[in-house]
Amino acid sequence: MNKVLVIGGGGREHAIVHALSLSSQVDKIYAAPGNAGIAHMAQCVHLKDTQVDELLEFAKKEEITLTVVGPEASLALGIVDKFTAAGLTIFGPTQAATRIESSKEFAKELMKKYNVPTADYQVFDDFESANQYIHNHTLPIVLKYDGLAAGKGVVVADTMEQAELALEDMLLDQKFGKGRVVIEEFLSGPEFSFMCFVSDENVYPMVVAQDHKRAYDGDCGPNTGGMGAYSPLPFISQNDIDWSLENIMKPMAKALVAEGTPFRGVLYGGLMKTNNGIKVIEFNARFGDPETEVVLPRLKSEIFPIFMNIAKGIPCDEIVWDKRAAIGIVLASKGYPGSYEKGFPISGIGAVNGQVFHMGTAVKDGKIITNGGRVLFVTIMGDDLAEAKQKADAEVAKIKCDNLFHRTDIGWQAIK
Repeated sequence: MNKVLVIGGGGREHAIVHALSLSSQVDKIYAAPGNAGIAHMAQCVHLKDTQVDELLEFAKKEEITLTVVGPEASLALGIVDKFTAAGLTIFGPTQAATRIESSKEFAKELMKKYNVPTADYQVFDDFESANQYIHNHTLPIVLKYDGLAAGKGVVVADTMEQAELALEDMLLDQKFGKGRVVIEEFLSGPEFSFMCFVSDENVYPMVVAQDHKRAYDGDCGPNTGGMGAYSPLPFISQNDIDWSLENIMKPMAKALVAEGTPFRGVLYGGLMKTNNGIKVIEFNARFGDPETEVVLPRLKSEIFPIFMNIAKGIPCDEIVWDKRAAIGIVLASKGYPGSYEKGFPISGIGAVNGQVFHMGTAVKDGKIITNGGRVLFVTIMGDDLAEAKQKADAEVAKIKCDNLFHRTDIGWQAIK
């Protein structure tokens, strides 16, 4: 009997649970902590993704066949090392391999050493030196906090004032915790997310996607965890994908093996197609959120054997993808990514003809209510992006709540 434990409780984990629920080889799914949507497909366990020891005890007690890790926080705490040491099968990279995401400096130095194309950079841990450097540099300039900041520790400064404020946040106020700052040149061009299943030196590409970081239409407003995504991308050719695989993703997998920290899990390349070729913006050590919610619905192969083979270092069969397009739209609490209120009832989810992944919901008195910044993610498939977008707009309109907003232009770079 195959029992799977999925760690996490957001839209990404809902998409993973959904993909597992379609697998004929999976008998029972648990999610820790899960959410109101996941509860329809899996048994939710009241454990946080950071309660590593308790999660390990649960997995042993329930004789879990496979554990799949969603969030970066669990990986950075070494959950994979602990489960592996206990003889359990777990999908995700070790604590050492996770540094590709948790330390921007480690990632940058690895790219430099193995000639993987990325922006020029310098690393600082004191305010004065960093401030002097930005004053001698052309704008815009990019400042990245060297540590985990839930996808928000990056500032693109267009003015010296913005750059100084970001430096103060990161080095003087220690807004994100004690750390260092990576300051790098600003690159321009369309960004895309290229996730691959990686097992040591074996790299299996997924379909590419693009997310939308800014809160409001027209790519305006503050950065968020992502307000929507779509796949495929007409401006990223098959040649671009093949080039990125051979010159970025495979070399990084080999580099991590060569450095003694082999990677097993999802290696996420945040890439940019610049006028000087494709370059790395950042790497993540797990499925991207919200890209996963449009990528996994396009997966035609069963995901359970892929997870098992990657975790065990066994070669995978060919992975098959749906040719259709997918568009996903986030419904977020008004005020997000700033302060927002929770607890507003949501209706109409059941009327949606497509996938509704729950990102931040809860149940109160039998009703689904808002319980986070990003609340729901609606994914719709279509023969092409234009059809998927048209359908998505109609389906999102079915969801009623007094305190949600969404972007209406997801996929604008691709749909003319």
